[in-house]
Amino acid sequence: MPYRYLEDIATADVAFDAWGDTREELFVACADALLATMVDEPSEIQRRKSLEIKLDHEELDLLLYSFLAELVYFKDANRLLLHADSVWIDHQNSAFRLMANLSGEEIAPSRHDLLVDVKAVTLHRLKVLREDNQWKATVVLDV
Repeated sequence: MPYRYLEDIATADVAFDAWGDTREELFVACADALLATMVDEPSEIQRRKSLEIKLDHEELDLLLYSFLAELVYFKDANRLLLHADSVWIDHQNSAFRLMANLSGEEIAPSRHDLLVDVKAVTLHRLKVLREDNQWKATVVLDV
């Protein structure tokens, strides 16, 4: 589990740190933490629907924000709980480009033990950095 929840960051929200050896692993870990915030057993979410997203941003932390916000959007707009199966990030011309393959299924309360409803990803204390040969992030979710 390349993430841990933080108890002392936000009292009414959910905060976590995540890490990975690559930017891509970091983004997948953040998506895993987001999903585990919403569902008790994320591994029980079946990969029935697949989709691909593409995002661009000049800042890596804001690219992470956009990526996680897309996952929240699909949950709200399409009732989809999604795994980040693969993420690819490229950095060219002073901009980051992300492509991600996502898969999951519609929310089924009879099968998914829902925990909290994440309303949004926040910019509060959002950070992405490279430290000790690992990529690390701090994220706060509005619940």
